[in-house]
Parts: sequence; C-alpha cells; structure tokens
Amino acid sequence: MINTKSHFEIHTRFRNGIFLLSIILLLTILGYYFYPEPELTESSFVELTQFQNQIDSLKGVAKNKEKKYSLSTFNPNFISDHKGYVLGLSAKELDRLHAYREKGKWINSVAEFKKVTQVSDSLLIIISPLFKFPEWIKKSKTLKTNFKKKYPVKSYAEKKDLNQVTSEELQKDIKVPDFVAERIIKYRSKIGGFVNDIQLKDISGLYDHQRNMILSLYTVKTSRVIKRLNINVVSVKELMDVPYFDFETALDIKDFIESNGDISDFNELGKIEGFSLEKIDRIKLYLTLN
Repeated sequence: MINTKSHFEIHTRFRNGIFLLSIILLLTILGYYFYPEPELTESSFVELTQFQNQIDSLKGVAKNKEKKYSLSTFNPNFISDHKGYVLGLSAKELDRLHAYREKGKWINSVAEFKKVTQVSDSLLIIISPLFKFPEWIKKSKTLKTNFKKKYPVKSYAEKKDLNQVTSEELQKDIKVPDFVAERIIKYRSKIGGFVNDIQLKDISGLYDHQRNMILSLYTVKTSRVIKRLNINVVSVKELMDVPYFDFETALDIKDFIESNGDISDFNELGKIEGFSLEKIDRIKLYLTLN
C-alpha cells in the first residue's frame, strides 16, 4: 500500500515556533490596548515652555546678526537704491552716483564720493567708515608715491645704458624679481640688443610700473645699427629677421601686399587675418614704407 504525504503537513518544530509567535503577537496587542497613556503633568508644560523660550532666543540672535551684517563694509561704487535708502542717501544723490558710474568711471576715495554725490558732511562722517575700496587702489597709490621718492627722473646723460645693465643691477636697483630680470637679459641677447626703450614692452611679466622704474634709471645708449627695410619690396627671408615675425606671418604679409598692392600705412597690416597691431610701434623700428 502506498502512503501519500499531505502538502500541508508541518514538522513538530515549526508548529511550536508558530505557536510561540502567536502568543507574542497576542501579548503585544493586549499591551497596546491596556497600557495606560502617559499623563501630561505641570512639569511637562514647564519644560515645553522653557524649550520654546530657547527657540525664540535663538531667533532673536539670528535677527541681530542679520542687522549687523547689513552694516558691514561695502564698495561705494555699488550702492543699490535699497542700500542708499538704508544709508540715508537722497534720490538725487543716488542719481548722481549712478550717472557717474554709467559713464564707466569709478570712485576711488571718500573725497571723490562727496564730490560726485554732493552728500552732506554730517552723513558722510557716518557712512564713510563703512567704505571699502579694492586693494589695488591702495597699492597703486603706494607705488606712485614710492616711484616719486625712490626713482627720481634723471636726464639722458645721468641714465645708464639699458644694453649694458646686468640682471643683478636690475634686481638690486629696481627690485625686479630674478626671473623677470633674467628674462630681460635673455631677450636683449636674442634680438641683438635693444634698439629703443619701448622694446621693454615685449618682456612678459614686466608690469608698467616696473618698466617705468627701469626707464627712470636706464635708457638705450649703445645699439647696433639697424638698416630699416622697405616692407613693400622686402623678401620673406628678410622679414623673418624682424624679431616680431615668424615664417607664417612673413608669408602672410607678402601675400597681402601681392594681392592688394603696396601699403601706405602700417595699420593696413591689421587687415591680415590673425595679425595684431599691438607691437606695430616696435615693428616700425625695423621697417619702412618706402
């Protein structure tokens, strides 16, 4: 006889586990319904009140910080209508400021702010301590002062030769960084010596005030003789001898002249695609139009 097991037959261990789980669920449900709810006592309300007071206090501190922030320093070139109202400026005073700025001009001092806006002295005394101008303005004023004090203008005879100055002298006399001083000497050697003072513009990393400092003490006195070439008849090879032209530029110039005829003004070179007129004043040192 064949005995067939039922699919719903459960092992004894599983039956015990299910029974134990049922008891736990029953006890949990009974505990949920019969466990007494906690009562709110007077001390609980006191704690809640104290907690709310702390929150209100923190909100007050945040508002005070916002008020202090509104009185922080600012650039007077960027005063909005709302900011002007908070500071106490009149509509006319604000209009004068905005009209001045629309011309692309900048206010760089308290005295200039008063001159432009015509604000009263009493108000200016209050708001001027909040003015904050960019650092470069202060530095530029300092540099101009130092230039006048340390680097007085000398005559041609008193100046030293720019083609003889050493890297060490530039670092000592002008306080030029060593790598910039070395760059000046290497470029001078590359082009066979400076022909004119304006060639200091070719030195990358040399700022205008540094160049002016150098030229207050040095100038070109001994330079090689330059035979200026007629750009309209010069060859590509000869054009490449000019420090500012490479092969492609020289070729473009010759192609332009052959296509359009002789040029009568160096500025016509600006019509060549990719040609910059930035160095045209130095290019003229080596070339002529006839």
